[in-house]
Amino acid sequence: MIDVREAVTRVHREEWARVVAALTRRFGDLDVAEEAAAEAFATAVERWPGGGVPPNPGAWLTTTAVRKAIDRIRRETKRDDKHKEARMVYDDSPSEPAGVIDDDRLRLVFTCCHPALATQARVALTLRMVGGLTVPEIARAFLVRESTLEQRITRAKAKIKAARIPYRVPSAEDLPARVAGVLTVLFLVFNEGYLATGPGTDPIRSDLTTEAIRLTRLIHALLPDDGEVTGLLALMLLIEARRPARVSAGELVALDEQDRGAWDAALIAEGHRLVRERLAAGVAPGRYQILAAINAVHTSARDIRDTDWSQVVALYDQLVRVDASPVVVLNRAIAVAELDGPEVALAAVDRLDDQLAGYHAYHVTRADLLRRLSRGEEARAAYGKAIELAGNTAEIAYLTRRRDQLG
Repeated sequence: MIDVREAVTRVHREEWARVVAALTRRFGDLDVAEEAAAEAFATAVERWPGGGVPPNPGAWLTTTAVRKAIDRIRRETKRDDKHKEARMVYDDSPSEPAGVIDDDRLRLVFTCCHPALATQARVALTLRMVGGLTVPEIARAFLVRESTLEQRITRAKAKIKAARIPYRVPSAEDLPARVAGVLTVLFLVFNEGYLATGPGTDPIRSDLTTEAIRLTRLIHALLPDDGEVTGLLALMLLIEARRPARVSAGELVALDEQDRGAWDAALIAEGHRLVRERLAAGVAPGRYQILAAINAVHTSARDIRDTDWSQVVALYDQLVRVDASPVVVLNRAIAVAELDGPEVALAAVDRLDDQLAGYHAYHVTRADLLRRLSRGEEARAAYGKAIELAGNTAEIAYLTRRRDQLG
């Protein structure tokens, strides 16, 4: 028997961006689109248990959301604005050219990532409107309070409305200047799918990783010579290739324990080809290109023992010159542990305490290094903090087992 609530949750993940994008294109208002989409999904929860899941749930949700939006507009429109209302609701005349590519969700991404918005607001708004992430999920990704995140999203939508920011993909000449913010958002959407933070979600949300890759492919088709677009696509493909081996029996499987025979060879081959393409270009690489190169090294090794850690550390040294964020420094320390030993790495990690005390991966790294140094009690405490901060059930299961193995 079908679990209807589970079915609605699955459809939500698959259809949220499509429904919101379709409503935004029709009504030109993100608030209307988001609230009507939410009402449509709530209606599905009420009606589907009795009538069953419709043959085409996405079309059902879009139609229902359109009706909800029309009802809202009718309620909110004053009597002397009836003519304007009728044009908004019923006008089916062709819209102006959308831009260089015709894709509702890509238009929605560029609208949410408009340079008139602050960078943090762009990312938060797109994760909500395109990725369908909840405010708590986005707040965890940003390491900020939920109330702060909610305010950013509200202000961003208000600015889009007040500034009449158009719902379209930029013209070809404007694309290069706009693409950096979009890449940031797409990578964060991908990361949420790669290791979901929501307590009620699947450990890996393939709907988000697939959508992030799809949209990045579209941008790569628009800008094939842009190194960072190519780098991000390669990075996503090389990470996605490992997905079949990342969770087993409800528990996260660490890179050193994964069955590399289960990795997707086709995605790895494509990712490696893109990395080589950028190396051959002879242009100084950006952040995504270096991250892709690091992942190319990892996916080139048939066994964890075959990993060229000196090359990984060298690439991280290059990345630090481009992006000296504490998370990058933390990841570099993980590689240093394999090359110079856990004691050297732990010294580097401990210097990040003030910046990453609320970041679960910081405590995961400390716990592993302390375990390798036979500092059992400290390792147990670090695992406990990591478990407390982790939002993924598969990762919590993995960390709990590692902690319990300390005895």
